[in-house]
Amino acid sequence: MRSSHTMKTLLFVVFMFFCNVSINAQKLEQQVDELLKAQYPSDGPGVSFLIAKDGKPIYQKAFGMADLELKVPMKTTNVFEIGSITKQFTAVAILMLEEQGKLKVEDDITKYISDYPTKGKKITIHQLLNHTSGIKSHTELPSFLSSARTDMTPQVLIDVFKNEPMDFEPGEKFHYNNSGYILLGYIIEVVSGESYADFIEKNIFEKLGMTSSLYGTMKDIVPNRASGYSSTASGYVNADYLSLTLPYAAGSLMSTTEDLLKWQNALNDNKLLKKSSYEKAIHGSTLNNGEHIPYGYGLGEADINGSPSIQHGGGIFGYTTMGIYLPEEKIYVSGLTNCDCKNITNTTTAIAAIAIGKPFPDKKNAIKLTEAELEKWVGSYEFNDNIFRYVTLENGQLYSQREGSTKLEIYPMSKNNFIFDGGTTSYVFSEIDGKKQATFNTNGQTVIGKETDKAPPTEKVSISLAPKELIKYIGKYELAPGAVIQVTTKENQIFAQLTGQPQFEIFPEQEDIFFLKVVAAELVFDKDESGNITGVTLNQGGRQMPAKKIE
Repeated sequence: MRSSHTMKTLLFVVFMFFCNVSINAQKLEQQVDELLKAQYPSDGPGVSFLIAKDGKPIYQKAFGMADLELKVPMKTTNVFEIGSITKQFTAVAILMLEEQGKLKVEDDITKYISDYPTKGKKITIHQLLNHTSGIKSHTELPSFLSSARTDMTPQVLIDVFKNEPMDFEPGEKFHYNNSGYILLGYIIEVVSGESYADFIEKNIFEKLGMTSSLYGTMKDIVPNRASGYSSTASGYVNADYLSLTLPYAAGSLMSTTEDLLKWQNALNDNKLLKKSSYEKAIHGSTLNNGEHIPYGYGLGEADINGSPSIQHGGGIFGYTTMGIYLPEEKIYVSGLTNCDCKNITNTTTAIAAIAIGKPFPDKKNAIKLTEAELEKWVGSYEFNDNIFRYVTLENGQLYSQREGSTKLEIYPMSKNNFIFDGGTTSYVFSEIDGKKQATFNTNGQTVIGKETDKAPPTEKVSISLAPKELIKYIGKYELAPGAVIQVTTKENQIFAQLTGQPQFEIFPEQEDIFFLKVVAAELVFDKDESGNITGVTLNQGGRQMPAKKIE
């Protein structure tokens, strides 16, 4: 029999253990609350967020609004379009059919879509799954926005892109590709004899009790649907209409954070797939030359401050989403938002890091470096796929700018380690054999850029135009049926918005010529003999795209 003193000691240790657990949980809740409240105020579009440990929720809250017009606060039960998180459901459905002996991922796609024009190439299901097929992604075609409101069957949707030229030889490169997952959805239908929507409903949602998940619809009533929004310079607007027949097996599912936890738990517990099949999806894959890529089947490998993770996000008109699982810590985090204006990927990554006790650094802890120490890393760096990033120094502040994008501040955490705002993206600079290089880290992925002699782009200088001069450019300009550039003004600012895209400010370089700062593009307005604006030409990426004024 234990002594009274021993029992008291044991009880004290147990008590202290539970106190520490409680304190840590309170600290996590406080940190996550603070982060989410700052990004999702009570009067704006909102977020539903969940953190689970060992398959059980340890944090589940919602902030902001589910419906701005009716002033309905967000709840954790709200249903969102999850965008490309859909791809992991499609990939698992393919692997389920493989386990049933109905297909093999090594099969040529023409075994199931006999009339698909592969142009003499062998394109496999595997290459559709890991985005290495070389097939043109239909969401990159100009016709995508113009047909955003048009319902299409899978066969008609495939017809949109099947005759487009290949981007590269199958298996030679990785290029994220929605067309591949359209074809996968259709293969599921051919092999199973069911529609994609019915297959997912019967074999996944019903089996796992995902009662709030469904194939998306714009017509049917969806209980607890969170309305989708976009952001403009003048405030939030309802997101543009998108027929959910178009994202199809690449992005048309709807769900909740609680249902997505059921899904992740089922994957972890091998309720839908054998462990060996699931591992095909989560450990990346290889190109023809043996090079490893972090994308597997509908899921990607990443690293969060030394901890391996499995993750995928989504973005669709009015919504952005992210889900991350950290197998070593058995932590799952998911964030669903009803605005396509917020970076939920960085937020979810930052919260995942907090949850595993490895938080990202904060710019408020940046150190002070001398002008010479900052100047040391100024230069142009070339990364894979002809991507250039320029590091510049202005008024004691170091900036990074990806070619064709915006200039962003970077903050020193040491003499060679600099972070972007939020801490989830960073540079580590070094010097090898007298040449500088920059290791760029973002969302667990690392790429290395080497110093080049390429000069950074010259920043354009805008001129000042009076508000009464800007008014003449107001109007709608049609690039293609359904694809319209709308130009508006507010006081002394002027904005342009393409159908399905956010609104951006444009800046006058000279009369009738305006440029964008967020991307390398310009708008050149056309006039008739009387000086009336008749159209505009969008110059971007070496293309000249004229648009006639329709209003």
